[in-house]
Amino acid sequence: MDHSAPRKPSLLARLTALLSGEPEDRQQLLDILQQAYRRDLLDADALSMMEGVLQVAARPVRDIMIPRAQMDVIDISQSPKEFIPYMIATTHSRFPVIEGDKDHIIGILLAKDLLRYCAGEEFDLRDSLRPAIFVPESKRLNVLLREFRSKRNHLALVVNEYGGVSGMVTIEDVLEQIVGDIEDEYDFDACEDNVIPDGHGRYRLKADTEIEDFNAVTGADFSREECDTMGGLILQAAGRVPKQGERFDLMGWQFVVLRADSRRVYSLQAEQTPDVTVEAAH
Repeated sequence: MDHSAPRKPSLLARLTALLSGEPEDRQQLLDILQQAYRRDLLDADALSMMEGVLQVAARPVRDIMIPRAQMDVIDISQSPKEFIPYMIATTHSRFPVIEGDKDHIIGILLAKDLLRYCAGEEFDLRDSLRPAIFVPESKRLNVLLREFRSKRNHLALVVNEYGGVSGMVTIEDVLEQIVGDIEDEYDFDACEDNVIPDGHGRYRLKADTEIEDFNAVTGADFSREECDTMGGLILQAAGRVPKQGERFDLMGWQFVVLRADSRRVYSLQAEQTPDVTVEAAH
């Protein structure tokens, strides 16, 4: 006779038993989680993380990659004396190394591999490079995260359909989709960090960017009479918390919601448009 204790039902099984029925699609699962939050079965942080996990399973790498124009790279022709000050200024721990241009990435340099050079030992940049990992823009974030974990990689280069490098993505970028922004001692809240041009006339920005900071960087003229942040403008236009991927046209600018959950908007993409329209596009 098996005297082992019966298995406890999973959290999802308990939630579905208490709330509705077994979910048939992603939206029904989100509805169940939101009902659980409203009934105090989940706290706000747990709900946000669960929604983040579901978003990671649905989003491609292109949605969160660091654009090519913003990639900090080192050229193989540079000497350590030339690129070490640059590494210190940018504070990254890993750098793509190029040979000529960003379409020719020959490896990844880890900052810790320069310890031998700093200790006076012989150092050859080419011999110190780690293999570069390339992924397509369409790769799903959950698949990429699994590959990061299994292969112990922290950075991948993103390529377009023609084989050109279009950007890069780190494991931190993926995890932030689940747990929110991961800030370290080098992060700061200057407006140039909150509003980042991608080199194609578009800007990525945090939703909590002050309206006056967005105006200062982009030359826009949004008013602060009714709200203080760019996320507040989008909430006002939508009349609710918008979903990821929704677009809004405001005063000659188009905003795309890059990341949001049921409670708040986290990040936006902004692009100036020729037509001045003050309405939401759903």
